[in-house]
Amino acid sequence: MGVISIKGKTFEKYIDNEEINLIIKSLSQKINKDYFGKEICFIVILNGAFLFGTDLFRQIEGLPTISFIKVSSYDGLSSTGKLKELIGLNIDIKDKNVIIVDDIVDSGNTMEVIVKMLKEEQPSSIEICTLIFKPQSFKKDFNIKYIGKELRGEFIIGYGLDFDEYGRNLKDIYQIKNDI
Repeated sequence: MGVISIKGKTFEKYIDNEEINLIIKSLSQKINKDYFGKEICFIVILNGAFLFGTDLFRQIEGLPTISFIKVSSYDGLSSTGKLKELIGLNIDIKDKNVIIVDDIVDSGNTMEVIVKMLKEEQPSSIEICTLIFKPQSFKKDFNIKYIGKELRGEFIIGYGLDFDEYGRNLKDIYQIKNDI
């Protein structure tokens, strides 16, 4: 499938599954090198990062732990700017190395709230890993250590990313097609 249509919007293939797997392999190698012999706790942000987070988690060496949290700031194609925690942290991260895993970091609003929340739990460290990063939209003052791929600005779906809950099941990532 090179082009798909969802709710009247057209999307074209942007990143195929083979490239996604190469990105995950590269990110996991960096994390494995940085955290060799150390305990790691993955905090995966639902719903979007569930595929990326679990695929990445399976390539991490040692005995990492994983937990899922859910917040939301999107409605349709745009961010509402309002965050709501829906599912909280269910494991102890005090004195542990935490890696927050997200599908996409756009403005950084969601990530800022999550980092603040997790710091209250007193982990040893907090790093961020994202499959997709939108540097031109990012407006925050914190570092994203592990970036899979940078995107200029178009809306994307697939591989966990959605458009009004549709498209998460797609194995490839699709970018909205601008009609000219």
